[in-house]
Amino acid sequence: MISKVVFLPCLIVFLLLIGCMIDVFSAIIIVVPLLMPLEIAYDIDPIHLGILFLANLGLGFLTPPVGMNLFISSYPFIKAMGEILKVSLPYFGLQFLAVIINTFWPELKLYLT
Repeated sequence: MISKVVFLPCLIVFLLLIGCMIDVFSAIIIVVPLLMPLEIAYDIDPIHLGILFLANLGLGFLTPPVGMNLFISSYPFIKAMGEILKVSLPYFGLQFLAVIINTFWPELKLYLT
């Protein structure tokens, strides 16, 4: 079995890829039952895992090839999706940094539980 430090980055990449292809709600319904045994085996807090799921799937929902958030935000401004993508990249980077920090420092959000 691999270590928790290797499992969490693999989980981030997996959830980003799933979030790129599937709607967030559908991805949660499909993927959570599959990953709960791993969460128990690696002793990851369920609240921590839930926050990681929502943050990573939200990031995936922002990125192409589906990028539903980009389509929704490009419609009212009558801009091309590529133009909206260029403008949103700094915010994507900040959100990705927050995901990385939250992944490896779970006490940041779990100190009240």
